[in-house]
Amino acid sequence: TETETKTKQSFKIVSINDILTDEVIDLIYYQNDIVLISGEKIAAIEYDDEFLFSIGNKKIRVYDSKELYHINLNLNVVFDCTLAAYLLNPSAPNYDLSRLLQEYKISEINISENESINVGAQFSLLCNCLTQEKLLSDIEIPLAKVLADMEMSGFMVDSKGIEDYGNQLETKINELSAKIFDLVGYEFNLNSPIQLGTALFEKLGLPAGKKTKKGYSTSADVLEGLRDKHPAVEYLLEYRQLAKLKSTYCDGLLKVTCDDNRIYSTFNQTETRTGRISSTEPNLQNIPVKTQYGSIFRKFFIAPKGKTLCDADYSQIELRVLADISKDSAMTNAFITDTDVHTLTASEAFGVPVDEVTPAMRSKAKAVNFGIVYGIGAFSLAKDIHVSYSEAKQYIESYLKTYTGVSEYMDKVVEKAKMKGYVETAFNRRRYLPELTAPNNMLRSFGERVARNT
Repeated sequence: TETETKTKQSFKIVSINDILTDEVIDLIYYQNDIVLISGEKIAAIEYDDEFLFSIGNKKIRVYDSKELYHINLNLNVVFDCTLAAYLLNPSAPNYDLSRLLQEYKISEINISENESINVGAQFSLLCNCLTQEKLLSDIEIPLAKVLADMEMSGFMVDSKGIEDYGNQLETKINELSAKIFDLVGYEFNLNSPIQLGTALFEKLGLPAGKKTKKGYSTSADVLEGLRDKHPAVEYLLEYRQLAKLKSTYCDGLLKVTCDDNRIYSTFNQTETRTGRISSTEPNLQNIPVKTQYGSIFRKFFIAPKGKTLCDADYSQIELRVLADISKDSAMTNAFITDTDVHTLTASEAFGVPVDEVTPAMRSKAKAVNFGIVYGIGAFSLAKDIHVSYSEAKQYIESYLKTYTGVSEYMDKVVEKAKMKGYVETAFNRRRYLPELTAPNNMLRSFGERVARNT
């Protein structure tokens, strides 16, 4: 919610000690200054880590708590301007202080020649504009501390193991290259789409799509369609997979591994529109696991001597959440009685008793269960599970008849979102959806899918 900003509030410059006696303090670091504000009192000192470490018992309102937690994990942060602004507008391009002051119409104060003092006063007024308190205080600020701790701890890796595996991949890549060149009849740059297109579609005579000014398309989809046409294509697909693993994960991870054999990633709390965390430099949330060669990378992330690395995962968490919030009796009962929900869906969709459901049936039902959660349509489902459009449509209709509570809930979510302009999670996190009122039908459909998914 926004409150009217008192941009004409007067501020009096005082000493730091005159402010430190107050219960709640606004603290901002700007241009190598730490600025403290309490009510109409304001003070500044040159940036000092020791000072920040010494005020752990004070209640403070800050601009970026995660950065401050890197200095002192015991800081008593009661408000974070960045996180509050993110909760109010998760679609914003950034949460820079200058942009926030402009967005919330905080005018310049002009109480001194010192720019840090001016910005500090504006910051203090800005904090009064930003609230969504429970989500902020119960989830986001405690999480900022956890993420800061994770960033400082880093993740230990077996750098020698990564290096050795990179050498193994290099050998395999060279073998595949030699096989491809032998089949084509000459050597060329496998990473050049133009040279590769010439080799595949002119030298080997494979069926090609339309040739553009840039040459033939050699995208993954095109090559997948040619997999059975010539053995060189199979080798090429494997070559691309291994080359990607070698460059992105072997070479990439070794570049960012520090002397203590740890990788220090940055976890972004305000990057996504959904409240999800993202990881950068490097992205530790995107380590491969599915392919034969990719899954090996997980073993290079290790615990220090005397410690144990624990891997925990929720079981069917999306469907459990869906059962809980939709109050669907069939799905809720399946979880309560420990019935496999995918087998139950397959039984209904294929019209067979539960004990006659085959693994293939269960696999298709699983795609339907998770697809429904993400607002999938018959066309996309058909493509995912390799069935006809009418068959996929039948599966979805059967699902909605079985789980009527889910069907009703999905309709209500979209209806409420259209009325309010946003959809809200169980913890009152909002996702604003202007797409729901768009004149374009595809854009509106996208908004409806996002509403259900959120």
